[in-house]
Amino acid sequence: MPIKFSEDVVPLTDLKVNPGKVVNHAKDTHRPVLLTSRGRGVAVVQGLEDYESDREELAFVRAVAQGLMDLKDGDVSDIKDVKKRLGIQ
Repeated sequence: MPIKFSEDVVPLTDLKVNPGKVVNHAKDTHRPVLLTSRGRGVAVVQGLEDYESDREELAFVRAVAQGLMDLKDGDVSDIKDVKKRLGIQ
């Protein structure tokens, strides 16, 4: 979901005054909230489920990229050998 700058950029002082509101906004909208200090971004608040989902997606993309690099380099295994190593028959 794209960031809405009018809603998702919050001064750090707002977090200090009402942290629950900022956290709930991030959780409910599924958008990260950019915290600013003196007009500059300093941190991001993100809902836990969204953070975990983003981390899983990043790990998956990295694994796919690594697999494609291995394939390009000729680092491949026969499916029978893989099944044997994994104990799958």
